[in-house]
Amino acid sequence: MCLERKTIENDEEYLRQVSRSVDFSTDHWKEAFERLDYFCKNDDNILALASIQVGIPLRMVYLKKTDLSRLDEEYNEERVLINPVVLKRIGLTRYWEACASCLDYIGLVERPYKMLVEYFKLDGKKYKEWFEGFIATVLSHELDHLDGVLHIDIALETLQMDRDARKEWREDHPYKVLRRTGQYVDLLKR
Repeated sequence: MCLERKTIENDEEYLRQVSRSVDFSTDHWKEAFERLDYFCKNDDNILALASIQVGIPLRMVYLKKTDLSRLDEEYNEERVLINPVVLKRIGLTRYWEACASCLDYIGLVERPYKMLVEYFKLDGKKYKEWFEGFIATVLSHELDHLDGVLHIDIALETLQMDRDARKEWREDHPYKVLRRTGQYVDLLKR
């Protein structure tokens, strides 16, 4: 198993490709899950990952930490969404996002407050679920990866800072809910 995470330093072109849908009739997706699981269990700084970030361009997202009040804790939600499709976006948030693939670049990004997403779980069953608040922000970030979009591409502003500086910066610049209702307008389509 290749245990290398893709970054913009050496793999930017690779990260910008559109990921393929998972075909449950093959076992290739299981390797993507194993890689995602490995990285999320062995790097406490990761909130979530898309499988393209670990070298497999499939439409698979692993959610590890999506509770804003528990980011400093050691926990892992171990939620995997396969072939996720956003059906509806509502509201607006703003957050200084970081990324395991974008080194020390953070960006102020607007995301929907709430999203209705259809996806499959590891058991191959289809689900439809509303994601609200910070989990919608984290999931939106990962869904962009599946389409070859990095948070620095859509950021209102970008800065470069290490993890400690980022943590301090976020104390003065926290996650903001700008509105909980109303249609969300995607930055890429404005």
